[in-house]
Amino acid sequence: MPHSLFISDLHLSAAHTRSAAMFLDFASKLAPQAEALYILGDLFEYWAGDDDLSDPFHQTICNALCALHARNTAIFIMHGNRDFLMDKHLADACHATLLPDPTLLDLYGTPTLLTHGDALCTDDAAYQQFRDTVRGADWRSQFLALPLAQRKLQIEQLRAQSEAQKSIKQMALMDVNDEAVHELLRTHHYPRLIHGHTHRPASHRHVVDGHICERHVLGDWDEGQAKILRCDELGCVELTL
Repeated sequence: MPHSLFISDLHLSAAHTRSAAMFLDFASKLAPQAEALYILGDLFEYWAGDDDLSDPFHQTICNALCALHARNTAIFIMHGNRDFLMDKHLADACHATLLPDPTLLDLYGTPTLLTHGDALCTDDAAYQQFRDTVRGADWRSQFLALPLAQRKLQIEQLRAQSEAQKSIKQMALMDVNDEAVHELLRTHHYPRLIHGHTHRPASHRHVVDGHICERHVLGDWDEGQAKILRCDELGCVELTL
């Protein structure tokens, strides 16, 4: 049956050999059976700019996506909170299409809204302020003007700070806000919603203004398991490899 696959939060890097091996196996065996692969953010542990595409590890991942494209699977990539600096050069090199966040599509007859998910975590005001800053055109242009090595160092420092902050934040702050979810669904006329970011894979049902909406949360690949959502005309089901 024609179907599409959805993944997010792989956090690929040369240091995470297990998740990288899982992705390469997935890209060569399961993904070619799908009409399309949607990567909804955080494909990489971080992305310092498209001038880092020459890194051997990044080349390996890009080559795997190119091979997948050559087998007639369309590839779509959305920015995450870790790799929001991915740009056209990377997308072209991987034969992928960059998607805006959010993106609404007709998925086998069901209106389906795709988002990374971090914009829905509105209870974490400090993060939302940081997100607004680094997604701005001024910050982006100033940051990308720095030498690549300096950018990588700054990102690694920010990542360390983020991990330290996570240890003291309440878990609820790092999950989506139901009202933010409902407002997004309302704005886009009550579609099905697929997102990642929270690392809490599950399927939810929301009743919004009398409309029943599905919400599928994609899982991360950090625990040594590949979490995949498979969708076709009959619905969506989670796969774990």
